[in-house]
Amino acid sequence: MKFMKLGTRPDTFYTEEATRSLASEIPSDLEIRINGVTYLLHKFALLPRCGLLQRLYSDTPESTTVTMELHDIPGGEEAFELCAKYCYGITISLSAHNFVPAFCAAKFLRMTESVDQGSFVLKLEAFFNSCILEGWKDSITALQTTVKLNEWSENLGIIRRCIDSIVDKILTPPAKVRWSYTYTRPGFNKHEHSVPKDWWTEDISDLDIDLFRCIITALKSTYLLPPQLIGEALHVYASRWLPDTTKIRPSESSEPGEVVSDKESQRRVLETIVSMIPVDRGSVSIGFLLRLLNTANYLATSPATKAELIRRSSVQLEEATLSDILFPSHLGQQVYDIDSVAAVLESFLVVWRRVSQEASVEESQVVASIRRIGKLIHSYLQVVAKDPDMPVSKFEHPDLSKADRKRLCRTLDCQKLSPEVRAHAVKNERLPLRTVVQVLFFEQEIKGGGGGGGGSNSRMLSQELSFNGKQPAPPAMAAAAEDLSSKLQLKSSTPESSSIRSNKHERVKRPDSRKGKVEDERNILVRGEIEEEVEKGKEGSKLDRKKIMGSRSGSSTHGRDKGRDR
Repeated sequence: MKFMKLGTRPDTFYTEEATRSLASEIPSDLEIRINGVTYLLHKFALLPRCGLLQRLYSDTPESTTVTMELHDIPGGEEAFELCAKYCYGITISLSAHNFVPAFCAAKFLRMTESVDQGSFVLKLEAFFNSCILEGWKDSITALQTTVKLNEWSENLGIIRRCIDSIVDKILTPPAKVRWSYTYTRPGFNKHEHSVPKDWWTEDISDLDIDLFRCIITALKSTYLLPPQLIGEALHVYASRWLPDTTKIRPSESSEPGEVVSDKESQRRVLETIVSMIPVDRGSVSIGFLLRLLNTANYLATSPATKAELIRRSSVQLEEATLSDILFPSHLGQQVYDIDSVAAVLESFLVVWRRVSQEASVEESQVVASIRRIGKLIHSYLQVVAKDPDMPVSKFEHPDLSKADRKRLCRTLDCQKLSPEVRAHAVKNERLPLRTVVQVLFFEQEIKGGGGGGGGSNSRMLSQELSFNGKQPAPPAMAAAAEDLSSKLQLKSSTPESSSIRSNKHERVKRPDSRKGKVEDERNILVRGEIEEEVEKGKEGSKLDRKKIMGSRSGSSTHGRDKGRDR
């Protein structure tokens, strides 16, 4: 950072209560009041160099001491004191940190060439052009100080010239960058590596969001930088100013007023960042988009911002990994935010259905796309299902059609369901009746062990088919239960079953693979018959247990005859 020193006299200003005075043998004859601070100065030092004070002095009546009030001077008392010290020849040090308030105050006091040759304004302009604008970090620092004097800085052209200087340096080829910059990426060493393309992103992330937006807008208007580089700048800025929602705990809190103020500022930052994301796909990663979406939920941003993030995320959902979509929930007790993932998935499916119908799109691409998403969501559900606070209703879709529910439930392997899931499935009114009966069938196989007890199976099934112990089972389901009990009783009374039970010890020693295969085929046959009859029962027809039993007996006899033939 560069400095400019003016003046040679030592600083003899001192404070007494709320008054700033200059140690001098000459009595003060000029009193200036600024925001509760009074300066006791001298007309001979300030009037020749300040056009504004000359005009104000001419408007006051003749008196020994003149009092002036300058409460609206830009930069306040600190900026005025710099100008006053310059008038006295006291040494002052100027840099990018205090240039803007000093320059605005000098302009306010009219310390120009028309009043004093070699004026303060002239020297400040020379320092601004030759030192501040020539430096990378000096330009950024000076631009940041314009926040408190935005209107003055805008009117005097300071903001525009700083932005032009910064943009010009960003567009410089990396090989020609000779100035100092901040780059703290892990593993990067300035002495061992060449200048990276995104060398400028960390330094401009220190700027206020409005100034940052001006720079990004100016860069995008040149069309000289790739969208991915703009996206990286947005990512760095978001990391600098937005909260890390993965580390936020409900118990952590600050003063209510402070929390509201911080969230309002962060909400404004996030909404501005989203509005600046380039339209090009891949300009930012899917992980970054999903993190922004999670942060938007935490900060309660506008619906338009959330909708835009959901849309952008759905376009790149194929690129997501499991860790990208496993972000925390900020509502309720559940660990993961599955509502946002569901919204992104739904948006993806809307586009996918439309694209899949277009003739120009290859079928292989459409199938590969949905398969990748399917595998991702499958892995996601395996993780979130382990959350003990995740309500079961989150996994059920109330708007699925009857055909979709059937197709979905055909993929279930009832033998692999836990007892808790089986108990829930029996009482779930949305599940297809076929699935419920299959669950009951395997439940009774487990309880009965394939043995006797057929007389009590009907009662057990009827109890399990009652919904929450209050509502009676639907007629079709009750009939299915009675029919299932008959089949189980029939199964347990077959000669094969009796033989297996009487020779259990011998069968362990000498396993018969053929019998096991026949038994599996028998189980499959029973389940198939149950499913067919359940479907008929759902359509209003009455289950005919005798018909099934007759069919079953015929099948069994036929099987035994075939066995004897063999």
